[in-house]
Formats: sequence, C-alpha cells, structure tokens
Amino acid sequence: MWGGRFAGGPADVMREINASIAIDKRLWREDLAASRAHAAMLAQTGILSSEDAAAIDQGLVAIAAEYEAGKLTEDPALEDIHMHVEHRLGELIGPAAGRLHTARSRNDQVANDFKLFVRSAIDETLERIDALEEALLTRAEEHAATVMPGFTHLQSGQPVTLGHHLMAYQGMLVRDRSRFADARARMNECPLGSAALAGTGFPIDRDATARALGFDRPSANSLDAVSDRDFVVDYLSAAALTAIHLSRLAEEIILWSSQPFGFVTLPDAWSTGSSIMPNKRNPDAAELVRGHSARIVGDLVALLVLLKGLPLAYAKDLQDDKPPLFDAHDLLSLSLAAMTGMLADLVFVPERMRAAAAAGHATATDLADWLVREANVPFREAHHIAGRAVAAAEARGAVLDALSLDELRAIDSRIGEAALPVLTVEASVASRVSAGGTAPVRVIEAIAAARAARRSDK
Repeated sequence: MWGGRFAGGPADVMREINASIAIDKRLWREDLAASRAHAAMLAQTGILSSEDAAAIDQGLVAIAAEYEAGKLTEDPALEDIHMHVEHRLGELIGPAAGRLHTARSRNDQVANDFKLFVRSAIDETLERIDALEEALLTRAEEHAATVMPGFTHLQSGQPVTLGHHLMAYQGMLVRDRSRFADARARMNECPLGSAALAGTGFPIDRDATARALGFDRPSANSLDAVSDRDFVVDYLSAAALTAIHLSRLAEEIILWSSQPFGFVTLPDAWSTGSSIMPNKRNPDAAELVRGHSARIVGDLVALLVLLKGLPLAYAKDLQDDKPPLFDAHDLLSLSLAAMTGMLADLVFVPERMRAAAAAGHATATDLADWLVREANVPFREAHHIAGRAVAAAEARGAVLDALSLDELRAIDSRIGEAALPVLTVEASVASRVSAGGTAPVRVIEAIAAARAARRSDK
C-alpha cells in the first residue's frame, strides 16, 4: 500500500498490532455500499470513466456475494476491511481497481463506514426498545388494578398498582428511544470527500454521495469529519443509560422471584438450575442483563478515555474505537431481547403482592390525608396522629386497617367511622387519581396515551 515510501516490511509484531481485520470485518457491508456510491459519484463527475466505474461496481457486487457466503479470507498483511476489499477487487478486475481510491482516504472511508454501521445499530436498537415497550404495555394493561407494595428505601411505603409500576419502566424506555433518535439525527452527515484531513482537489460531488448513502448532508469540516467519534459516544451514552434501566428492572425481577417476595414465578425458559441443589430455580437471564450493564458502561468509559488526548485529525488510536461499540451493541441487543421475553412470560402472583402491600401499614398516609381533608387537621399534626396509629397497630401485632374505630378514636377523637374504608389498600390506590398517579383509571389512561404516541411516531 505504501511500498514507494518504505524499503522494508513491518516487523511481525508491528504487523500484528497494526492489523484490525479481525474486528472491522463487520463493516464489510458498509464499506462495499460506500465504495459503490463513491465510484458512481466519480463516474458522474467525469473523474472516472464509465467503463472503469462499471467494472468496479460489478466487482464490488461480486465481493458482496462472496462475503455474504462467508468467503472473506482474513490476511493481517492487508490490515483492515478497506484494503481487503480493494485487494480482492484488484484480483477480480485488474488495475482499474486502483482507481477506486481516487479522492478519498482510509480516514474518511472508515469514518463513513462506521457511521453507516452505527446508524443501522441505532435502527436495530430502536426496534428492540419498541418490542420491550410493547411487552411492558401489555403486562401493565393486564395488571392495571393489581395491588402491590410501593417501596422507598426498599421499605413498604404506599400501595401502588403493578400496572403503574411497569409503566414507570415504559417511561424510561420512551426517554431511551428519544436519546437514540436524537443521536441518529445528529450523526447523519457524510464524511466521504474529506479525504485524509484537508478535502480533495478533485471536482467531487459530496452531496451526491451523501444522498446515495442516506445522509442528510455532507459534513461541514474535513478535519472534524475524519476525527469525529461523537456519534459513537452518543450511541454508547444512550446504550449505557438504557442498560442501567434494564438492570434496574432485572434487579426487581430477581427480588420478586425470590422466596421472601414470591411476587413472580419465572418460567423454565428464563431460569436455570443448580448443579448441586435440585430445588433451585435461578433467575440467570435477569442476572446476566444486570451484569451486561457493567460492561456497557465500561465500553462508554473506554471510548471516552481513548478520545480525551487525541489532537486533530486522525490517529491510529481510533482503530480501537470499534470494539467498545460492537461489544455494547451486541450486549444491549441481547439484553433487550432477553428482557422482552422474560417480561412477556413472567407469571405474576397477585395474592402475594396484595398481602405484601397490606403489610407495613402502607395506608398510614391515607389516614393522615383523611384527617386533613375531613377533619381540617394540619398535615404535620395529622402525620403524627397517623404515626401513633401505626405504633398502636404494631403493639397489637395487627395491620393498620385491622384497628377498630374505638382504638383509632382513642388515639384522636376526630377520627370518624368514614376513615375506616380509606385504610384498605384497594381504596388507597383508587384514591391516587392525580395526574401520573397509581389509580387504575390513571394507569389505563397512561397506557392509552402511550399507545397513541407510539402510533403517531410510526
């Protein structure tokens, strides 16, 4: 490739450290698509003869068929996917293959190929997020009125509905989707034509190449175009936060499936056993989703550290930008698919959830609210009265709504008989009708709004 400048070949270790084909071979589709667009543009502008352009295009189509059939033969001496394509093209069509690299560099070539890959990765990720969101909506609709404990500090706080709880994760996914969509829009500028770093003196048509590859426009600055990896950081940032959301849901599934909780039963399809304990049903799929989030966060950090000291424009450090992206994309795709399948198949146990919701005196706030609303008691005073009621229930070894009216009136005479019905967990969740609240009517509305939003996005 640069034999005119160098008299000797690289050392064996240099050849090994310099070769990236084992990693960037995943970009072969993008490289071939970009090369075909580049060759077509060179022909349209008269830089390349129509005969050579036709031969190049036919050769690239043939290479695509070979690679699709798994016939890419890796040669470290050819370093990367770009030189593998060019070398194979030369074998197929002869010297005309050498004209393909006119008015481009591997610097703008790799930036362009990588953008195409990341753009497709975002599209795939959005589809997987949509599938998980649909699973959440479906299960939330089934359990819009199923009562469960709502926690703060992992202590029982107030009763909520399972549908409301699941819709909280749906809200996270909406934000995740928006981050990926924003990243896609921001990155959709074509680097081709920037050449090594300064552009080219050939009369190329960068707009034509950008259109052919589905970009909105050519990149504005050649130095920035070949050194920019913000689009990879954007993907990894969005992926890391999505993975954190999946990890939080996975942790809840792990807790809920444990015997002390018993809120869900994991199907065989999403469980494993123990090599020694025949009784075990382990939530390994959820644990792996939780574990994968750590690697995805690590991939983001790895790329940020890689970029932090690089001057303009291109440096070979950027060869290491692909492993973090490939790793994170693969893990996130797998995690989203696993979580979608798990969520669709989980068997919820409403009676265990309802019993847990009733424990912990979770309707104490409802008693305080009743005193404020019906007896005109200042909330802080009502809070203390409800606290004394909780202490009385604990002293009796009973739940709050098991206290009699006489016992409650002994605590404060302003508590009337009408307070008793509000102390059930069903009444508690039904009363939370404020916008965004847990009342079943609000959950159904939220699901309908989410489905309408999904339809309008398509």
